[in-house]
Order: sequence, then C-alpha cells, then structure tokens
Amino acid sequence: MTDKALLFINGIPPKNLPEISEYSLIACSDGAFHYLKDQNFPVERLDFISGDFDSHSGNDENIYGNKFIYTPDQDKTDFQKSLEIIKERGFKNIDVYGGSGGEMDHFLGNLTVAFLFKEDLKITFFDDYSQYYFAPKKVVLNGIKNQLISLYPFPVAKDVTTTGLNWPLNKETLNITTRIGTRNFAKEDTVTIEFQSGDLIIFTGNKDSENFNGILK
Repeated sequence: MTDKALLFINGIPPKNLPEISEYSLIACSDGAFHYLKDQNFPVERLDFISGDFDSHSGNDENIYGNKFIYTPDQDKTDFQKSLEIIKERGFKNIDVYGGSGGEMDHFLGNLTVAFLFKEDLKITFFDDYSQYYFAPKKVVLNGIKNQLISLYPFPVAKDVTTTGLNWPLNKETLNITTRIGTRNFAKEDTVTIEFQSGDLIIFTGNKDSENFNGILK
C-alpha cells in the first residue's frame, strides 16, 4: 500500500484495469461505477462513490449505500468534487482513469479541473494510449527510449529545454496559439524536460498502444 489514490471518472473505460493493491484509497464517480461493475471490478474495494446518483438502481443503493457520497453541486463536475474529497482525506498523489475519450468537452474540462489542483495535488491521467500530467519545472523520464512524447503548453510554457528527444528544444517558448510540441519521441533511454515559467502538460505514449507505430521503432 502507498499514499497514492486511484480515481475512476466517466470517460472511456480503460481496457486494462490497474493493479489496485498499489493504492491506499480507491474511488469513482457515479458514472464510472457502471463500467467498473461491467468489467467485474471488485467494487467492494471502493472507498467512496461520488455524484448525484440519478442513474443508480435501488439495488446499488441497498448494497453500496454506505459508500455513496452525495454531491449535487451543479457548479462543479463530478471529477472536481471527487478530487476535493480525496484531498480532504490527505492524499496528494492521484492516478485517474477515464479522463479522456467520449465527448471532447469533457476531456478539456478534466484538464481544466486538474489545472485548478496542480499546486496541491499530483494528478496523472492514464488511458489506453498514454499517460499525461501537468509537469513540474523539471522532469526526468527513464526507460523511455522510442516512446512517443508530446509537450502541450497550457496555454504558454517559456524557456523549454529538452535532452534525449528526437527534436530537441533549447530555451524555446511553446504557445497554444502558435507552437506546440506534440508527436516527438525519445531517442535516448533518459529524457529531461525543463521550463522556466508557465504550464506544460507532458504526454508519454504507451508502448503497447494501438498507435505505437513504425516511426518509433
């Protein structure tokens, strides 16, 4: 067990579920609860299920009612409300599944929610193609050779310098409206990424992704 939390939200369900023994807290939004049940996830291991529960059956409530945390606030997303609960319980490292896919406004909204918490929480999103997160000012990635690396400013990251990438950057500015740093890849086993100011999202591709193609071999 670690000090990490695991959160499932209502995007595209992951094809492969993570190893839950690595987490000290496991939670989901009420929408994600349905796909977890469909995938035979051991829902009894959930510490809480957060949402307004307008899509749940009476049977769910009878069996898991003590785990439901009713959060009807329509000014916040289920993702944001779940993060608030996890933060209140003292966790800072949170892995999130189901944050991408489906309706793209949800995906962009999830990035915005993660941005709101980036000073207090270390949130890493996982999907079937990549993992991604708001980066600290310096990141060192090991064991990464040939993997897809994308850098995405949110909306600006200044003085970005990298080593180990096929197309390196040297104190360059990335801006969402003029220049971004997507579809690069690691030519070395160790990659460093640094920037001086602004905000930067790092996407690291999965080697077993369907999108892992010949240019990365």
